[in-house]
Amino acid sequence: MKEHKVLIIVPAFNEEESIGKTLHKLIHTSRNSPYGIDICVVNDGSSDRTVDVVQSFPEVILLDLPYNLGIGGAMQTGYRYAYENNYQIAIQFDADGQHNNEDLSTIIEPLYANEADMIVGSRFVLPTDYKGSSLRRFGIVYFMYLLYLLTKQKFTDPTSGFRAINNRIIKEFAHKYPKDYPEPEVLIYIHKKGYVIQEKSVQMQQRQGGSSSITPFKSMYYMLKVTLSILMQKVIKE
Repeated sequence: MKEHKVLIIVPAFNEEESIGKTLHKLIHTSRNSPYGIDICVVNDGSSDRTVDVVQSFPEVILLDLPYNLGIGGAMQTGYRYAYENNYQIAIQFDADGQHNNEDLSTIIEPLYANEADMIVGSRFVLPTDYKGSSLRRFGIVYFMYLLYLLTKQKFTDPTSGFRAINNRIIKEFAHKYPKDYPEPEVLIYIHKKGYVIQEKSVQMQQRQGGSSSITPFKSMYYMLKVTLSILMQKVIKE
């Protein structure tokens, strides 16, 4: 199974406090995994020591963007690398320690078994220990119902950044990917193209270092902008 190439993409913007611990855990998992896992950090124009920390791990691939593109641009960079290097599976994994490396097999195995094209790690499909802010929980529920209204498929955790895709969607994302806050947007984009999306229960922790850039004002702006984008994707034909 080692030839089944898997790339873990870690987008990072000013994550010097937490990315070292995250990479330690991912490297340990990759060494003991049957899947042939590589780890790629996309440094999204960080102004702190994120690059220095990543470079202390010689087995980690570093893609160093000259300036900040946002999560969408960082992830598309990673997906393009995965596409150009013929990876079969790509995984989005946060640098801040929120995602659980022990859940990687949970989101890899259904893709390897051809049960789905995308797996979303969900905090809510089953009860977990996750506790988020009321504003964040409101946003999650809001997008859950909006996407259900448009797709008739229930996504319990549409803003989750812990997800895995197969090589068909890698090709899609290498050429087209939303720029800002893409997690809810890509669900309707992929659903519209007929790909199969599943959710699997995973554990997530609170951020292990640094601070979130999402303020209440940014959250409201984000919800409005993503709502309009989702609605446009629904009505516009490819």
